[in-house]
Amino acid sequence: QVQLVESGGGLVQPGGSLRLSCAASGSIISINAMRWYRQAPGKQRESVANITSGGSATYADPVKGRFTISRDNAKNTVYLQMNSLKSGDTAVYYCNADLRTTWRSLSYNNYWGQGTQVTVSA
Repeated sequence: QVQLVESGGGLVQPGGSLRLSCAASGSIISINAMRWYRQAPGKQRESVANITSGGSATYADPVKGRFTISRDNAKNTVYLQMNSLKSGDTAVYYCNADLRTTWRSLSYNNYWGQGTQVTVSA
């Protein structure tokens, strides 16, 4: 029942911008860290950005200064604003989050979204 659903992917020209969203839904008590990963064709999945429950963000070197991760805790949603996009940013982008879904335990489980395609091409 708990799921992460990404949206906002698409085709954009080099130098353009896109904003990805990922909404967590279901029986969620609280959310810890939220993250974005990406996987390009023929490559391993890699971390893009991470944001803590308190709003502290970290970024992979290839996207620093171009991408911004943010979250709206009231909406259980994480965003990825991507500017100055390059062809090398073409990938399927995945949302990932640590969710607490039961009052019987204080532990968090890790969940993945289904991914959204981002294609940067002229």
